[in-house]
Amino acid sequence: MDVVLRGLDVLISASALLVLSPLLALTALAILITSGRPVLYRGARVGRAGHLFWMYKFRTLKPDAEDRLGPFYGEELSRRTEEERTRIGGVLRSTHLDEVPQLWNVLRGDMAIVGPRPIRPAFFAELCREIPQYWQRLVVRPGVTGFAQTRVTREESWANKLAHDMEYIADRSVGLYFNVLAATVAKVLGRGPAAPGNADT
Repeated sequence: MDVVLRGLDVLISASALLVLSPLLALTALAILITSGRPVLYRGARVGRAGHLFWMYKFRTLKPDAEDRLGPFYGEELSRRTEEERTRIGGVLRSTHLDEVPQLWNVLRGDMAIVGPRPIRPAFFAELCREIPQYWQRLVVRPGVTGFAQTRVTREESWANKLAHDMEYIADRSVGLYFNVLAATVAKVLGRGPAAPGNADT
């Protein structure tokens, strides 16, 4: 099953990057004009089997914001993140355009289209202390979107999010993969209660 899902990841990510390339170029230009370099945010994340990788997004925060936001997570992180946003950062996040560069991570094999959202190394270490079974989410690649993101809000407890992640890991199939994709599209279009992505940055 994992081989089939990986094949879908490659097909979808490569096709989407090709089709969206003009929009990606315009987005990069808008960031460059309104807030300068760097255009992309690059952050360390914990991947499958504990492998660390660089996750890419269009930058929506002021330069070096992660250094200032590093010690925080949860509601405090959300509040401080609002203060760090660039002029067009809110638009990029609300439309989820900032997430599109992660398709390059998918193509590289760092991530999957569907899976538990990737998390910062410091947060992962802290959560493993609080929730001993948290490491179990590392048996699959982290995802651009996930089962938890289509079912709960970002304010939900980490333990509850983990329960949804583990349900996907245990039951993953082509059918469930496309169900999560469909639910994610519905949420991006404003037809669902929870916002996918962005909860980890």
